[in-house]
Amino acid sequence: MNDKKSKKQSIRVSAVQFATGTDLTQNLATALRMIDQAANNNPDLIVLPEFCNHASWYDDKKHCWNVSLERGGSWLKAISDKAEQHQCYIVVNATLRRDSATCSGTSFLYGPNGDLLGSSDKQVLMGHENDLLEKASEVSPVVKTEIGRIGMYACMDGVINETPRGLALSGAEILCNSLNSFAYDEASLHVPVRAAENKVFIVAANKVGSLIPEEQLEPVSSAIHIPSYFLAGAGESQIVAPDGTVLAKAPITGEAVIYADIVVNAATDKRRPDGTDIFASRRPELYGAISKAPKSKDHKPGTERLTSAIIQPDGYGDSAINDAANQLLAFHDKSIQLVTLPELFFISSEHQDAAKTLELSILAVESLKRSCAPGQLVATSILEKHGDDIFHFGVLIDQSGIVFRQAQLHRCNRHSKDIKLGDEINIYQNEFAAIAVIVGDDSIYPETFRLAAIAGAEVVALPCNIQETWEIETGLVERAAENRLNIIAASNPTIAGASIICALPYDFTILTPWEHRKFDGNINFPIIHKASRSPGILIQDVFPRAASNKMVSHNTDVLNGRPWALTQRITETNRHEMPM
Repeated sequence: MNDKKSKKQSIRVSAVQFATGTDLTQNLATALRMIDQAANNNPDLIVLPEFCNHASWYDDKKHCWNVSLERGGSWLKAISDKAEQHQCYIVVNATLRRDSATCSGTSFLYGPNGDLLGSSDKQVLMGHENDLLEKASEVSPVVKTEIGRIGMYACMDGVINETPRGLALSGAEILCNSLNSFAYDEASLHVPVRAAENKVFIVAANKVGSLIPEEQLEPVSSAIHIPSYFLAGAGESQIVAPDGTVLAKAPITGEAVIYADIVVNAATDKRRPDGTDIFASRRPELYGAISKAPKSKDHKPGTERLTSAIIQPDGYGDSAINDAANQLLAFHDKSIQLVTLPELFFISSEHQDAAKTLELSILAVESLKRSCAPGQLVATSILEKHGDDIFHFGVLIDQSGIVFRQAQLHRCNRHSKDIKLGDEINIYQNEFAAIAVIVGDDSIYPETFRLAAIAGAEVVALPCNIQETWEIETGLVERAAENRLNIIAASNPTIAGASIICALPYDFTILTPWEHRKFDGNINFPIIHKASRSPGILIQDVFPRAASNKMVSHNTDVLNGRPWALTQRITETNRHEMPM
């Protein structure tokens, strides 16, 4: 038992970033030196980058196997000795020999007595890793320790949501992310969003320095159409709190040690500002498509460009309805194909009287259908009664009235418990795009956007009410990136944010020439347009056809490459109790 660090409320976590070359002995010396440097801050947990043993560039599979580690070998033994020396937990990632021909990318957790407490194989491989490494065949474990429940994943595993999501649902309070990434948008989007969407702590350690051996740098740069100065680890190792706040962040370049003191128990509170528990309100029975083998779809891509608009109306009730109608009438000469209004835009967030909301919903639909232009769609949400049941629907309206309904899927405390929930995501197809309508707080669940993408959506109209800052700063932007979806999110301004349009860039796939933009360090950061926090309009183009391309690199598809066979925890019957 580690007396110094026996179960305590506050612990210190640390991430280190450094460069790794092709000399295993030198790389070990660097890792040990950086561990010693981090230990000066007396951390309880230290996380190292991905592929610490060797630069992630190999001649062939045999070369990869030759420079990979043995599970009980001296390289990893030296790391475990450091954990014992400094009386802390250490996460290190390396390529590991599985048999005489195959290797995996594996994270190891060593405890304060030097014991190996758990390991986790990479589930989603990036680019040519697919030619050299074996994917995980088992679900990554959550390791119960005296400082908290720890999960591990590596780099591309966190660019899409399934691996971190499964770990969080299995009870992880601290997720350790080892990275080997040159992409700026990994640190700005994918790392922090995993903390906020799961309400856990993230400790992420990235590389710096060239990721390609020096003698191959220029040839590789030419072959993959990326300037050589971008082919370096992008640093920005970071520690993120469950609300998405970045507690510590390293620079883009140079070796660095960062640390933060965290209260681990904060990761057991899964409540939204309105009290909704985002784990208890999940609906795993709806997520089955995520766990099924991907199927090819015969899908005709949408148009190259679609002009969209958001209206943030002025006032509530009749005033808001009249303002929205007048704004729509002003759009008639602007060729706007899709207009999105906030969730229940005609009521205040404090006003939830069902009878009045039903009445205003009818008035809103009638006013919007009279005011929209020929061929134009208007998205918003309404309450509607069907028999004895009241639904909260996201709707698409044209001059004939409502042409599409999408029921709210997840329970939230902001809306009446009497609302009947829907049981699937549907898609509306017109000449411009395949459109999904996601309603309000359904956007908090990464599964919702995954289901929309699997169903073939290219554009998501999202009538919502922003409750937390992370939704605007990273959440919706990252949802667009990880699923390759254009998102038009309309919210009445709140203290947390306002409306946003996330349009997909066409240039996306690494190893192909880029025609519309130069590589700037971001692989897949959407084109962002934010509305002001006051009534008004926002008009911007989105790009439905760009959503057809999900291939980020060689053999790496951000949708069909999800680890579908390892997503049992996402789709199994909901158990809200925290696993121990």
